[in-house]
Amino acid sequence: MANHHTRQIPELTEEQRQELQRWVRRSKTSQALALRARIVLQAAAGKSDMAVADRLGTTRATAGKWRRRFLNAGCDGLFDEPRPGTPRRVSDADVERVLVKTLETLPQDATHWSTRSMAKASGLSAATVGRIWRTFGLKPHRQETFKLSRDPLFIEKIRDIVGLYLHPPERAVVLCVDEKGQIQALDRMQPVLPMRPGLPERRTHDYRRHGTTSLFAALNTATGEVIGKCYRRQRAVEFRKFLNVIDQAVPEELDVHLVLDNYGTHKTALIHNWLLRRPRYHVHFTPTSASWLNQVERWFAALTERQIRRGTHRSTVALERAIAKYLRVYNEDPQPFIWTKSADQILESVRIYCESISASGQEVSESASSETQVDGGGRRPDARRHPAHRFGNIRVRDTRMAMIAVEGGIMGRTALLLKLNRERAVEEGRQEGIREGIQKGIQETIQFLERSGKSDIAQFLRREQSNGWGGDQ
Repeated sequence: MANHHTRQIPELTEEQRQELQRWVRRSKTSQALALRARIVLQAAAGKSDMAVADRLGTTRATAGKWRRRFLNAGCDGLFDEPRPGTPRRVSDADVERVLVKTLETLPQDATHWSTRSMAKASGLSAATVGRIWRTFGLKPHRQETFKLSRDPLFIEKIRDIVGLYLHPPERAVVLCVDEKGQIQALDRMQPVLPMRPGLPERRTHDYRRHGTTSLFAALNTATGEVIGKCYRRQRAVEFRKFLNVIDQAVPEELDVHLVLDNYGTHKTALIHNWLLRRPRYHVHFTPTSASWLNQVERWFAALTERQIRRGTHRSTVALERAIAKYLRVYNEDPQPFIWTKSADQILESVRIYCESISASGQEVSESASSETQVDGGGRRPDARRHPAHRFGNIRVRDTRMAMIAVEGGIMGRTALLLKLNRERAVEEGRQEGIREGIQKGIQETIQFLERSGKSDIAQFLRREQSNGWGGDQ
């Protein structure tokens, strides 16, 4: 007669044993799963269900249940089986309807949807709308800003500065230099109430202003050290004084590469002459509207967050002392910023962003008469098929052309050539020569591309020129 209490001993592979032991040791494993893993490990050691139950403080039925589950399904059998739960009340069609409304429509009385307005429009609860938005990463209440640089030498400057960050020259120091101007010395109208259990630090919203100061700083990209000095004004004279401070701090045998933005004080004759007298200095200007490329801007953000924003200063002298103390403490243990993206990755991000803008139907709103010839109704016949995009000083009428311009790095040269030839024709009083000058600029760009080995882009430009591109710029 068969024995109904015959017990099968689980045989564990090495992989199963390691998995069960991980479940037992891991602190984030649920207690139920850890108990089941212990039961199987004890059973695999040859112990009976009763012995396992006594050792682990459970019942014989529980020990036998999870031993059999492991024998039938392995480690997967130790997990809870799916439970039916309540029937689903929100269908895929409801989810799709909310997503379409969120992305393609706007409420009549607002600029964006809220969970309550969408719930009223869709017939679902606000909590359901919130879950759908969170699942698909939609945040209608948030808005971010962006700005694309219009610098005609954007690509060249990106490659130049990123090359300095990723492959700095030997026997040289790379310094990111900039000013944080008009830092206000603020004192609150009432004393700041300190933080207490259950209450954050509190201060009044109004304040007294005791003057301003400007911080000139130079960040060493290799070591993270910062050379800084405060001045009451922000002129070329003060900038030259700060360059003298840098000159004294950097050993004479090292070349100095300065990364600067396009602020006017950096380009005056005073600064130009100072640099000419010191040939070891090399200046690298960031593209316009691209201050994010200057690493010292990130250090300024840390200074604002840690020292200035919540500080209370009753005079500019007190403010300058606080900044000097922050500089001194920071330079005791400086940490350089690690630049990770290559120039190609940055330009690829710009290209993808331009594509997304073009795909979303963003067009340059300009007069049709200044764009192209119009039909009898006063509107461009191909306006729907060829939206106009402006890059630099020229317009491009299809997305592919815009992307090729960005990828090929030709927009700056094309814009400069077109502008130069246009101005030359205007100065000579030849109105009819403007179009010829533009065509000449395009032709010079094509020749440059062919010499640079970019024959595919040159062929595309030549084909576009033969189709009339450039004749209505």
